[in-house]
Amino acid sequence: MQMHRFALLLVALAAFAADTLPPDAEQRLAREIYKEMIEVKSGFTTGATTPIAESVAARFKAAGFPASDIYLGGAIPRKANVVVRYHGAGARKPILLLAHIDVVEAKREDWTTDPFVFLEKDGYFYGRGTADDKAQAAVWVDNLLRYKREGFRPDRDLILALTADEEGGGPYNGVDWLLKNHRGLIESEYALNEGARGESIDGKRVSNDIGLSEKQYADFRLEVRNKGGHSARPVPDNAIYHLAGALYRLSTFTFPFQLNEVTRAYFEQMAKIEKGPMAADLAKVAAGDQDAMRRVAAASPPMNAMMRTTCVATQLEGGHATNALPQLAAANVNCRILQEDSVENVLQALKKVAADGQVAITVKTNEGPSPASPMRPDVMKAFARVTDTMWPGVITLPTMAVGGSDGRYLRSAGIPTYGVEGFFQDRDDVRAHGRDERMMVQSFYEGQKFLYELVKVLASPQ
Repeated sequence: MQMHRFALLLVALAAFAADTLPPDAEQRLAREIYKEMIEVKSGFTTGATTPIAESVAARFKAAGFPASDIYLGGAIPRKANVVVRYHGAGARKPILLLAHIDVVEAKREDWTTDPFVFLEKDGYFYGRGTADDKAQAAVWVDNLLRYKREGFRPDRDLILALTADEEGGGPYNGVDWLLKNHRGLIESEYALNEGARGESIDGKRVSNDIGLSEKQYADFRLEVRNKGGHSARPVPDNAIYHLAGALYRLSTFTFPFQLNEVTRAYFEQMAKIEKGPMAADLAKVAAGDQDAMRRVAAASPPMNAMMRTTCVATQLEGGHATNALPQLAAANVNCRILQEDSVENVLQALKKVAADGQVAITVKTNEGPSPASPMRPDVMKAFARVTDTMWPGVITLPTMAVGGSDGRYLRSAGIPTYGVEGFFQDRDDVRAHGRDERMMVQSFYEGQKFLYELVKVLASPQ
C-alpha cells in the first residue's frame, strides 16, 4: 500500500512538472537556440550582435516567414538588430516582444568556466548572457516559431525585436536606433521586455515580479586639478586627498526616502511574503513609516535602493608619476535616480556633500527619466492568471527596476513596457553581470512555458 501511494505521488509530480514545462521538442529547440546565442561573443567592445541577428533571421525564413516581415539592420555592420512580424487579425495594436542579444564583457580568467561556452552542469546552464538576456531572446524565438507551427491566429500582430547594445548604450543602442530610424517596425500598444524575474528563497518560489518602471541612470565626474610638485616635498594641498575626502563624505550620505505607486505596491506585497518582524516593517514601509524604512534599508541593499536615489563611486583615476604630487584626481560616481527626483537635484546634493571648492562636479552621462508604465488591468490580470496556474501560491509582485533596461527608451517614446520573464532565481544569488552567470535548467524551460502562455492570453481574440 505504501509503495502504491508513493507511485501515485510520482505520477502526480510528473503531471505537475509536465504542466509547467513546454513539450520536449520545444525544449530541445529553445536549448539549441539558447546555446547558439551564448556562444556568440556579443560584448559591447569586443563582440558583435550581427551573427545572432542573421541566424535568427535565417530560422524565420526557413519557417516560412516572408522576407518582407523580417528586418535586419543596425547603426553599424557589426551591431545588427533583427525584427520579425507575426501577423494577426489586426483587431488591436501589436505587442512588442523585446530582448537584447548583447552582453556585458566577460574574461576567461575571471570565470570558473569559459563564459562563451554553453555548459549544462548540476542543474544549471552556465555562460555569459544565460540570465541577461539571451534566455528571453531564445524563448521569444522558439515561441514565435511554435505559434507559426501551431497555426495560432492572434487578434493582433506580434513583433519580435532582438536588439544590440542594451548593455553599452550610446549610438549603437538598438532600441533607440530603431525608434529614431524605423519606428514603424516596432510601433506597438505596449512591449514585454526583461526588467523583472521570479524570486525564490531557499529553493521555494515566492514571487513572480512584473517590472513597471525603472530608475534614471546618470554618471557624475568628480575632478580635482592641482599644480602638483615633487613627492619629496609633500603638502596638505593634494588632489588625491581632496577627492578622497569628498568620496568619504559621499560614502556616509544617504538621500531621503520616497515611495511612489509602484514601490508602495511592491512593499505591500512583500509584506505577505516575508516572515517575522521584517513582514511587519514592510507593511509599515508601504504606509510611509520612516523608522521602518530605516530598518529595512539597513537590512537589505536591494530594498534600500527601491526607496531612495543612490550614488556610488565606481571608477578612479589620478596621478601621473610615482614620485610626483598628483596634478589630477578624479572619480566617476554612478547614480540611480528615482522618478520623483532629478539630475539637477542630485548634482546640487553632491556639491553639498563634497563640501570642497576644489572638487569640480559635472554631469557626465544623463540618460533621462522615463514614466512608469500604467498597471493595465489586462496585462496585470493575465500575468497573475498564468502565474497562479503554473505556480499556485506564488504572488505577483509589481516592481521598479533599480538597474536599467531598454524599457526606458520605449516608455519615453510613449510605448508602455512591462518587465516579464518567468525565470526564477535565488534572491541572494543573482549573477547577471558577474562571474559564472547561470540560469537554472528548470527555470529556463518554465520561463519558456510562462511566456508562451502569457502572450497567448494577451493576444487571443477577445
